[in-house]
Amino acid sequence: MNSFKLELHPSELKLVLEGLMQLETEMAERCAASDDPDVVADTGKDSIELRLLLKPLQERAVATYGQSILNFSRDEL
Repeated sequence: MNSFKLELHPSELKLVLEGLMQLETEMAERCAASDDPDVVADTGKDSIELRLLLKPLQERAVATYGQSILNFSRDEL
């Protein structure tokens, strides 16, 4: 099996995590809203694969940078 290594600055990792988490939300909403079993099955399969990527990435990010890495608020301080 090949592997792909990528080094990201915390601000870049934050963007990647935010995008993946948003995609996960959109997939869940698509599954919930669809009456088409093929759409639900395909989206559900992709969603599982996404979660298999996202969960360890989140855990490693939090372990390295703290819980604030998952704070995507753009509110002013």
